[in-house]
Amino acid sequence: MDHENRVEWNIDVGDKSLQILEPKNESILMRLRDKLKALFIRVRRFLKKTWDLGVDDPRRVYHCLKVGLALTLVSFFYYIRPLYDGFGGNAMWALMTVVVVFEYTVGGTLYKCLNRICATFLAGFLALGVNWVAAQSGHRFEPVIMGISLFVIASVTTYSRFIPLVKARYDYGCTIFILTYGLVLVSGYRVENLMDEAMQRLSTIILGTCLCIVISMLVFPVWAGMELHILISSNLNKLANSLDSCVYEYFSDGDEESKNKIEDYRCVLNSKASEESMSDFARWEPAHGEFSFRYPWKIYIKIGSSSRSCAYCIETLISRLDSKNRVPETIRHHVSASCLRLSLSTSDVIRKLSTSVFSMTRSTQMDRAVIEMKNAVQQLQNDVKSLPDLLIRSHTKHELLELIPMVTFISLLIEIASKIGSIIKVVEELAQVAKFRHTEDEREIQNTLAATKIANKEENMKVLQINV
Repeated sequence: MDHENRVEWNIDVGDKSLQILEPKNESILMRLRDKLKALFIRVRRFLKKTWDLGVDDPRRVYHCLKVGLALTLVSFFYYIRPLYDGFGGNAMWALMTVVVVFEYTVGGTLYKCLNRICATFLAGFLALGVNWVAAQSGHRFEPVIMGISLFVIASVTTYSRFIPLVKARYDYGCTIFILTYGLVLVSGYRVENLMDEAMQRLSTIILGTCLCIVISMLVFPVWAGMELHILISSNLNKLANSLDSCVYEYFSDGDEESKNKIEDYRCVLNSKASEESMSDFARWEPAHGEFSFRYPWKIYIKIGSSSRSCAYCIETLISRLDSKNRVPETIRHHVSASCLRLSLSTSDVIRKLSTSVFSMTRSTQMDRAVIEMKNAVQQLQNDVKSLPDLLIRSHTKHELLELIPMVTFISLLIEIASKIGSIIKVVEELAQVAKFRHTEDEREIQNTLAATKIANKEENMKVLQINV
């Protein structure tokens, strides 16, 4: 019997003969059970992640419900006979409009709705005009005129999308303009009552966009401006956390909390696209809360850019953590206090900037914090200058390569402190343009100054009356 390519076990039994035992095949039911168990575990993990996503931010769930509500209301134009008779088969355009324009934020929804309405109006009337001119030229030249106009309009509109201003604000409108112009122009060659058909489609599109705007603004609204406001403030706090954790990790073994916060700066580096899109959407939003209609959202982009410049320095600073063991202990101990002081004062300034942006207030404590940061920089520079004297007094010899990592770390720390100045300037610009209110401390100072001026005026008036 041929047993090639098979696993065999030879066992010697009592009668000196050999008995061949073949491996048993694994049960099909057991395999199926294991596969079902693995599938169940994957589905359970997916459902848990989905549940956690909704728990972390319930507004996502509200957005899904809002989209469902809008689609349900629009679908009644098909279900209810009088409404269907009024709009006909074009009621489907309202359903399509809801699907493509309903965004997570109010600004995003307004951006798409207004772009869609304006682009549909312009493209529709332009296509009707070209269609009328083509019809007057005769049946022979009508498709030629239509084809040339479609080529020119599509080419020019597509080229305009490369213009930065148009791309930032009207990119979606350009797309809808090309689509509407092409549909109306081409369908006009076969449809007789083109004007009636176009007006019905336009009315359903307006209906869908208005419904989206109303639901987006009145039912659990999510404002893009508020999202940007919170994001900028949160990113500043994360910069301070990363800076504190990095310096603490460099001069000590650190703890679990500092190690978890040391990577917070990455959120700042990865938020550029979100900041720009939120800023573009916020410009379309009406006044809400403490934000006026023409609120200076562009300044938030400047704050984000300055924050990223600081975050890149922190990233380089964190990359120097591996070199801390190559620095002599005497040198590390000599500059540790001044480095920690500079880190704490710098992070304190960043946190105060975050609080100022978030609460939209000005505080006199900012000036004190900036002075403390400058003093810490001066102290650290003095400690670095005194390093040669320290080495002479300690009678120790160190190679230059041993000192370079420490000097590099200190230089980066001072560079971060200097970059905070640009963030302070931009936040001050925002405070002036947006008219941030004063804190209680500053109000008391201003009231005292005002009372002093009034008292001086009264005293001067008395002196003047006496002289007279």
